[in-house]
Amino acid sequence: MINRRKFIYATSILSISVALNANSNFIKTKNTDFLTFFMPEEAEKHERTWMSFVANDYIWEEKQIPEVKRNLALIAQTIAKYEPVSILVSKNDKNEAIELLAELPTPKYPITLFETEIDDLWLRDTAPTFVYNQDHKKFGIDFNFNGWGEDQEHELDSKVTSFICKKNNIPILNTALILEGGSFEIDGEGIAILTESSVLNDNRNPNWTKTEVEEELKYLLGLEKIIWLKGIKGKDITDGHVDFYARFTSPGEIVVAFDPDETSYDHQVTKENINILKEARDLNDKAFKLNILEAPIKINEEFGYKDFAAGYIGYYVCNGAVIMQSFGDENADRKAKKTLENAFPNKKIEQIRIDGIASGGGSIHCATQQEPINL
Repeated sequence: MINRRKFIYATSILSISVALNANSNFIKTKNTDFLTFFMPEEAEKHERTWMSFVANDYIWEEKQIPEVKRNLALIAQTIAKYEPVSILVSKNDKNEAIELLAELPTPKYPITLFETEIDDLWLRDTAPTFVYNQDHKKFGIDFNFNGWGEDQEHELDSKVTSFICKKNNIPILNTALILEGGSFEIDGEGIAILTESSVLNDNRNPNWTKTEVEEELKYLLGLEKIIWLKGIKGKDITDGHVDFYARFTSPGEIVVAFDPDETSYDHQVTKENINILKEARDLNDKAFKLNILEAPIKINEEFGYKDFAAGYIGYYVCNGAVIMQSFGDENADRKAKKTLENAFPNKKIEQIRIDGIASGGGSIHCATQQEPINL
């Protein structure tokens, strides 16, 4: 069953000349041959991980909220074994966050709380996408979060990128594109995977052609090639984010989700994704190695099936480890862990249960955003 919700610096990057507004850290960018940025892959060294501690009752059901907050604390504590974690938390939730974190073993690295008001926990989609320029200066892209096409309250979440960047004196990189961090997957060598259903959607980018989107993302993320999956519209709030379907584990190697449940709409979607990626080629015209991550059959029914995101592809890569989910389906959990152990031989695989967050249609990846190191 499935449902949802190196650093290799580009030698072709040319010199850049950008004017900073003297009164802010905001930068307005323009797509020209003289200005290029580069996004390192998730597996590269992090400065920290960003998360939020929130489960508001105008978004989450009452029975979900306690478990969601426990799950967030567990994710933060697990990641903090390997790198610092910074958490956004409202004034009303701050004491609860401190208490839940105190119940868990003290990790090696610090967990720091930043007080601000937020709507929801999905920082993959609301936090800045961090990139470097040719001088190795870090920027945060603001992709104009609009609640996944105006599907959810997002007044507070639309300010998350600005808050994080200003708090850390990181310049903001502006674009007219509307999308979310979960809607693109990059390999760090110039290739990205996206879904048409999410990015080329009138609820986000009605006046953009596919070519225009590609040009803008190549410029912002340092890309040379984009592989498009069709995805599926309207079945979940994200309109089929790619981070629920396909992820690079290294250049030339991709893990792909497969839904074995023939009664699920995602059965056909995932089959189609596999076929597209089998035909795709890298920058050297070589086929990708595909590793299939089959979804669990058994899940925790406590919160119902409607939005439960039962898939292993929502893992998060941090410094020295991969944090992935388990679902209580012992055979599927074991197979998925083995697949990621083979894909990440130099990292420890940590498997945790976060069924509360999964019940809201998300994953560990959805709840986290990496900030690469300062160069």
